[in-house]
Amino acid sequence: MKIEKIELRQVQVPLKAPFETSFGRMDKKDCVIVSVHSDGMIGYGESVAFSAPFYNEETTETIWYMLEHYLIPAVVGREVTNPEEISGVLAPIRRNHMAIAAIETAVWDLYAKQNGISLAHALGGKKQEIEVGVSIGIEPTIELVVQNVERFLEQGYKRIKVKIKPGFDIHLVEAIRKRFGEDVPLMVDANSAYTLQDVHILKELDNYNLMMIEQPLAHDDIIEHAELQRELRTPVCLDESIHTLADARHAIDLGSCRIMNIKIGRVGGLTNARKIHDLCMQRGISVWCGGMLELGIGRLHNIALSSLSNFAIPGDVSASKRFWEQDIVDPGIEMIRPGVLAVPNNAGIGHEVREQSLEQLTTRKLTRHA
Repeated sequence: MKIEKIELRQVQVPLKAPFETSFGRMDKKDCVIVSVHSDGMIGYGESVAFSAPFYNEETTETIWYMLEHYLIPAVVGREVTNPEEISGVLAPIRRNHMAIAAIETAVWDLYAKQNGISLAHALGGKKQEIEVGVSIGIEPTIELVVQNVERFLEQGYKRIKVKIKPGFDIHLVEAIRKRFGEDVPLMVDANSAYTLQDVHILKELDNYNLMMIEQPLAHDDIIEHAELQRELRTPVCLDESIHTLADARHAIDLGSCRIMNIKIGRVGGLTNARKIHDLCMQRGISVWCGGMLELGIGRLHNIALSSLSNFAIPGDVSASKRFWEQDIVDPGIEMIRPGVLAVPNNAGIGHEVREQSLEQLTTRKLTRHA
């Protein structure tokens, strides 16, 4: 296929409720939607960077700049046989993984559509449905988080993740266990809020039968995580530290984690995400798909990735109504039964994009032709 046109849209969508982590509070989603055109078909990708560089160094503004000045010129007009080629074409560009993923995933969607197959099938996924969990942000009080846990358990989510930070951790987990018991699949996500000086706090979490502690230490560390994992019974899960296949291999070799969170944007696209999945499967490391408050396009890419066999832990791929009054895909993403989403079998991402809604949400637009 020849990439004939690429279009960028920056969109802003209000969240149904603010979402807080250890590094900030969000009340809207500000992102870039990429559409790649060829032979009358359109593939869609969604950037997952936030407005400020708190999760990693990328932002909505850097995404737009990199796409406009470097990534689109490298891709538009190019003949592509397989979407895996895009990673090679863009390999000379250092980092900027979320920007690269936004355009790479759009090419994957287009490729699957032109071949009349689902994105999941194009990636080699076999699952027809996936179990899903939910991520719950920090609230002003522990009781508000507990109420949210109760609400999402009633909706059938298969795994509960709560955000923690120093001073909002042990008592929170204790309250959840006291209210709901030991059988609820529960994990915590620190988003790099702790250091090895806090090891006594993290070791105390061993008492609460957690599935994992996600990224407790520095965002770019794998050395101290290995030291911490040796101190804990609870599995450490790495997120922010894993950007490449080499990062994943080094973390496994060092014993830095027992579980890995794979985010498409963080690792530079579906091609790299699949490679990390395969490595983890070979090395006996469980994986799951993390979320970045995606709209429907990014969420559908996550569902397709999660159809691969080693995604054995429910991911953060919740239904559209978890964050949005109305999603930008039609139909919206809904559970087929409590805690379970269907893997679309229609071509590409499997849902139509609401072009009219996208137009209404657009704050700026750019089009480049071959």
